[in-house]
Amino acid sequence: MTRAKPKLILVHEPEKACLDRLVANGHARERAAEIASYLAQSTDLAPEFDALADACLKRGLSFAAVELDDAAGVLAGEHPATTLVWTLTDGIAYFRGSAAPTLARLGGFRTIGADDALFALCQDKFRSGAVLGALGLPVPPAGLARNGEWLVEPPASTAGWFVKPNRLGAKIGIWPDSRSLDLDHALELSRRVFSAYGDDVIVQPYVAGRNVRASFLGVAPGTGAEALGVAFVDSGGDFQTMADSLALYGETGEAAKAAGNYVQPELVPVAESQPAADARIRTIAARLMEGLGLRDVFSFDLRVEADDAVHLIEFEVCPGLPCFDFRDYCRSQWGLELADAMAETAASRLF
Repeated sequence: MTRAKPKLILVHEPEKACLDRLVANGHARERAAEIASYLAQSTDLAPEFDALADACLKRGLSFAAVELDDAAGVLAGEHPATTLVWTLTDGIAYFRGSAAPTLARLGGFRTIGADDALFALCQDKFRSGAVLGALGLPVPPAGLARNGEWLVEPPASTAGWFVKPNRLGAKIGIWPDSRSLDLDHALELSRRVFSAYGDDVIVQPYVAGRNVRASFLGVAPGTGAEALGVAFVDSGGDFQTMADSLALYGETGEAAKAAGNYVQPELVPVAESQPAADARIRTIAARLMEGLGLRDVFSFDLRVEADDAVHLIEFEVCPGLPCFDFRDYCRSQWGLELADAMAETAASRLF
C-alpha cells in the first residue's frame, strides 16, 4: 500500500464567517465587524496560499488551507501519521479557533503550536494573568469588572489604570481614553465595553515604558529562546486602540495602503539599546516554554521601561503570521519569507 504524501493542513476562521455568525447572534453589524477584524490574519494570508502550497511542494509536502467550519470533515478523511495541523486562530468567546487543535488531538494528529488548553486560556486575560503570576512572571495584577460592577477590585495605583476587554484582543485599549485616572471612569469604560461587545474588562495598574513584541517560530525542532525576536514597536502612540488595529490589518488595512494612508510602526531591536531588558525577556520566554508549555510558534507583548524593568502584558499562541512584525522576524532570524518559514517548520516535524 502506497504511503500517503505528508500534508500540512492550515485551519483558519474567515472574517466573514465570524461576522455573519456574530450578526446572527444579535451583535450590531459595526461592532461585529470590529470583533471579526481580529481574524484579519486569515484575510491577509489567503493571497499567499498558493505560495505556501509551492513552498510545501518543494519540501515534499502537500498543503491544504481549510476553513474552520470544514475542519472536522476534512480531518476525518486524513491519516494522522502523515498529517500535521496548524491552527491560525485561537478563540473561546467571539472566535472558535481553539476547536481545531482539540479536533486534532481527538483524531490523533500532530500539531504545530501549544497544547489545545492554551488556545482557550490565552484569550481569557484575567485567568491567564493569574496563571502567569503563579509562574512568577512580571505580569501586572488586575481587577475584573462587568457592566459597571466589580467582580474583582483592582489594586491601588498612583499612575492610574489601564482598561481593556478581557476576551477581545485584550492587549489594546478600545478607545483613546482607555488609560483611566480614576476607578469611576474605569467602571464607565466597562459599561461601554459591555454595551458594545458584551465583554468584561480587566483593570490593571498603568505601567510606563515602550511597547515590545517578542516573536518565536521554531523552524527546527528543539529551538529555544535564543531564536526569539525581540523588538520595540514604535507607532507614535502610548498604546494601540481599535482604530489603530483596524488601520493595520485586513480589508481596512488594504484600503489604507491603497489610499496612501498606511503607516507601519517602526521595529527596533531591544538589544541595540537595552541589552539587559532583552536578556530578561528571553528568560521570560524560556519560563513560558518550560512552565506554561508554549512551543513551535507564539508571541507575547511587553512594556519595557528605561531602567530595564519589564512588564509582561499577554501571550498569544496564534501570532499574526502575515503581520509586518512576524514577517520581519522570519527574515531577520531565519532568512526566510513567511511561506518558506512556515513550510520549513512543517517539514521539520513531518520528516
